[in-house]
Amino acid sequence: MDLRTETADVKAVVIVEGLSDQIAIEALARRRGIDLPAAGIRVARLEGAHRIGGFLGELGPPRDDLRLAGLCDAGEEAVFRRALERSGFGSDLTRADMERLGFFVCRADLEDELIRALGVTGVKDVLRANGDLHRFRTLQQMPEWRGRPTAEQLRRFMGSGARRKIRYAGHLVDALELECVPRPLDDLLAHAAGTPADSL
Repeated sequence: MDLRTETADVKAVVIVEGLSDQIAIEALARRRGIDLPAAGIRVARLEGAHRIGGFLGELGPPRDDLRLAGLCDAGEEAVFRRALERSGFGSDLTRADMERLGFFVCRADLEDELIRALGVTGVKDVLRANGDLHRFRTLQQMPEWRGRPTAEQLRRFMGSGARRKIRYAGHLVDALELECVPRPLDDLLAHAAGTPADSL
């Protein structure tokens, strides 16, 4: 089916790189009391940042009746920027320009943002509650990770193992105080909902 037809009755499309990003956004929307389908918001998962250009191409030219929003890792910012420029969203886009368009960049990646927001102790509490703290302790004792900052160790732990960052995306968002939600995630949801971020 043509993507333009699929989005004919959609008010906003949130473009994310992978499943963990989608889970985090859906968890935050739940906590903010936003029913995504009822609000006409669709989350579109690329399964890889480099697919953004093809996705925007299928979506067609910018439309006044469709808000776009997106979230990417810092390492993929240039990929998203070029795709937006090629799709007619502007030229020589800056980070601020991208944010005005609804596209937000994590400082490193979403896991890094969530670890910073929740804090080392908070993340370890989530691991403990889910029976994974002993596995994290094992990683800390590995020669290549011993002595490294705990936040770095946690980010590595989330990125290793079978689907671990997917498993924990929702848990970490659920553990956050709402006033501590990472700005890219909060601003993304606000843009998609057509609502100022400070009113969520």
